[in-house]
Amino acid sequence: MRRSAQPLLQRAWRPLVFAAALPLLASCGGKAKEAEAPALPTPVEAARVAAPNVAGTVSGTGTLERRREMALSFRIAGVLTRMSVEAGDSVRAGQVIATIDPANLDARQQQTSAELDRARRDVERDKALFEKGYVSRQRLDDRQSALKSAQAAYSSASFDRRWAQLVSPASGVVLTRAAQTGEVVQPGQVVARVADLTSPLVLRLPLAARDAARVRVGDSARVRVEDLGGQLLNGTVTRVGEAADTRTGAVAVEIELAGRPDLRSGQIASAELSVRAAPTATGAFARIPAEAVLEATGARAFVLRLDGGVARRAAVTFGGFDGDDALVSGLADGTQVITAGAGFVSDGEQVRVVDPARLPTGGRARP
Repeated sequence: MRRSAQPLLQRAWRPLVFAAALPLLASCGGKAKEAEAPALPTPVEAARVAAPNVAGTVSGTGTLERRREMALSFRIAGVLTRMSVEAGDSVRAGQVIATIDPANLDARQQQTSAELDRARRDVERDKALFEKGYVSRQRLDDRQSALKSAQAAYSSASFDRRWAQLVSPASGVVLTRAAQTGEVVQPGQVVARVADLTSPLVLRLPLAARDAARVRVGDSARVRVEDLGGQLLNGTVTRVGEAADTRTGAVAVEIELAGRPDLRSGQIASAELSVRAAPTATGAFARIPAEAVLEATGARAFVLRLDGGVARRAAVTFGGFDGDDALVSGLADGTQVITAGAGFVSDGEQVRVVDPARLPTGGRARP
């Protein structure tokens, strides 16, 4: 029987078709494998959340001073006739530092003394006349009032006369001399500044109000004086100001240093203080970088926390921004939140934490 030629042709072409299809199948298989390969995790930066009661440090720069430094001035105006000290001179308590011309004061004292004597005589005379019935009680009362006025005027003149000489209230050293002989000085004008060397040396440090609120008396400080080659000194906070400067808003913090003869009033020093947590107004909130907050509405905000290399969207209580930080609560101590790259990561996405220098400078973060 004659066989059909068509099956033979089909059998002959099958190997050829299969061989031609192999490259196509290999190509399709490679593309499938490439499509199925997982994408590398997105690189991000992260910051660790610290408990809100964690202590920290506060730093600033201020001026060294003796705790007891006195600006000496006259109570009254006058011509300066004598200035017996120069800056750097040692002085003792009660030593005369400066004198003004007392001529006008002497004249006033003599005048009030004469008026006082006359008032006394008038009272004695009218008292005798009153006992005899020649003057009224009102006149005698007026005389006694005039006597009291004369006594007050004389006491004032005598007090001013004593202020014609300026004396040092304590033993110490003259820091500055601010007037010269022959000048007319006004009441309250500083003539000299004297430091009591028996008082401790302190660093008066102006701090921002929010930093000063974290400082307590007894906190330790590390003080660096540049004139000593950057040597570190130990100090202790002894006072924290109760009022802020009306011009700068800074609060003065006083740090006492151990006695050092090589330190001088007026030297500049910097200090770093070990402080407690922020005040109770923000004490319930932890600080995280502001860029970690994805969105905030009222007291509610969202962040992305790291959970085994996976970004998880988490709701937090939002307390506002403080400088470059955001105040939040609701995150456990030690939680890592995504900062740089948070805006380009989805909830549940795989991420990897990298060094900031390796992050791309724009657009979506790429591996």
